[in-house]
Amino acid sequence: MDAAAEPARLGPGDRARSWDRLASEQFDVVVVGGGVVGTGAALDAATRGLKVALVEARDLASGTSSRSSKLFHGGLRYLEQLDFALVREALRERELSLTRLAPHLIKPVSFLYPLTKHWERPYVTAGVTLYDTIGGKSSLPHQKQLTRSGALRMAPALKRSALVGAIRYFDAQADDARHTMMVGRTAAQYGAVVRTSTQVVEFLHEVDRVAGVRVRDVETGRETDVRASVVVNCTGVWTDQMQHAAGTRGRFRVKASKGVHFLVARDKIPSDTGMILRTEKSVLFVIPWRNHWIVGTTDTDWNLDLAHPAATRKDLDYLLEHVNSVLVTPLSHDDIEGVYAGLRPLLAGESEETSKLSREHAVSRVMPGLVAIAGGKYTTYRVMAADAIDAAAEDIPSRVAPSVTDRVPLIGADGYFALVNQAEQLGQQHGLHPHRVRHLLDRYGSLLHGLLAMGDDDPTLLEPVKASPDYLRVEIAYAVAYEGAIHLDDVLTRRTRISIEYAHRGVDSAEAVGAQMATLLGWSDEQRDLEVSSYIERVQAERESQSVDTDVEADKLRVAAPDPRAPRLAALGTG
Repeated sequence: MDAAAEPARLGPGDRARSWDRLASEQFDVVVVGGGVVGTGAALDAATRGLKVALVEARDLASGTSSRSSKLFHGGLRYLEQLDFALVREALRERELSLTRLAPHLIKPVSFLYPLTKHWERPYVTAGVTLYDTIGGKSSLPHQKQLTRSGALRMAPALKRSALVGAIRYFDAQADDARHTMMVGRTAAQYGAVVRTSTQVVEFLHEVDRVAGVRVRDVETGRETDVRASVVVNCTGVWTDQMQHAAGTRGRFRVKASKGVHFLVARDKIPSDTGMILRTEKSVLFVIPWRNHWIVGTTDTDWNLDLAHPAATRKDLDYLLEHVNSVLVTPLSHDDIEGVYAGLRPLLAGESEETSKLSREHAVSRVMPGLVAIAGGKYTTYRVMAADAIDAAAEDIPSRVAPSVTDRVPLIGADGYFALVNQAEQLGQQHGLHPHRVRHLLDRYGSLLHGLLAMGDDDPTLLEPVKASPDYLRVEIAYAVAYEGAIHLDDVLTRRTRISIEYAHRGVDSAEAVGAQMATLLGWSDEQRDLEVSSYIERVQAERESQSVDTDVEADKLRVAAPDPRAPRLAALGTG
């Protein structure tokens, strides 16, 4: 595949061709799961010259990989747990993505670490200095020591009594769902079949080995067998269920930990920097996110519905209590505009406290023809993917080349820096404010040319989305034509972040975006109305779940909401 050709499309026509390929071709590797590790494994395998298919029952990044803290970081708190190897590995991956692999998607972000006691300064300074250096050469600025007055000038939102001084350090962040989708599109660029709404319903066996999977098209109900030398299970919190479906038990157990975040408007916390606050259990982040702050996270056991973890009022109270302990002007529930809850797939260890379970990853050749990978953290997805394909190589009859993804930029990366310098000219050329162009560049990189070309053909596409002016209508069109969006939720929740960035949570945009998608995808009036009503009911269910105190109550309210894919998903799960 010529990676310099037109960028890979995951549009409606490509879905039909991908189905035909799944049914007719013999693959070296079938990856199950469209999160960041699954898409990373598909990219790793494809760039080794292997024939690859990736299937995902829902949407790319529809699980854990769209619901993280949006940080691409080493994990400062893991130094205190003496997990030096994990931090070193993650920091090296952070630098690689910041400078080479995805500079259009991974961005620097600064944090203030308030010191509450004078004796903390040498201890914390030693930790942050190690964090700045343990990963090797870094393009980010090193830490800076601040007095209390200096810290309050930088973050006037903080109570004077909340600190005696502070340390400022830098990390990185990413729109996780967008990054995962770009990894998937890059895999497709190098020849991988990448297909969403395609659920594994059965594992194929030949004698004593796995020989592929039987899949169902969730949209049509059609089924077909997909033959492969090896299947790689990258399903995160669904790992155990998939192992059971294959007729075997894995060598490790995955435990789901719920993490809840909320968003407030940027002016609610006057500060020029993010913050990291210690809690009795872990840490709390206040993370700058465009016009908002993300506040999170919780870390609690979750044993209920894996597809739709629900945030409770108790979760939000916990976050409010801890962030308000340091703020001059406290936040209230009325200030919260967006909320999301995700599940971390942790490797179960000796401790049953989820905040202390390992963030290391593990790979297992469960049986001939089946490899599983779980654990880890978002930042180390590329290393996890390479390890998974290394393990899968044992079942591939031909020689498998070493991983090269440390030298394979994601689509949109090449030419990004030059385009940033040309934002003024691009804005004049297309009638857009340079700020808008820079925002688009940080979402599409050099793919911006294709996006703006669609706007040149139809100038109305360069108008803002109704009730969500940070986004343009052309982004909806591009999401359908190129990015694999086939349901309204795919666009409002993952291709854009309208569902968490606006107080209406996408409800006020649903009808307009639904009508636009209906035209592009050929929906009937009934299907369009169902997509819109399902989305609105989902948001209402989430709001209601956030008003109760227990996980059981919240889960009951959340799962009662309609899901466009759920009626056609088999009982196996969301492979």
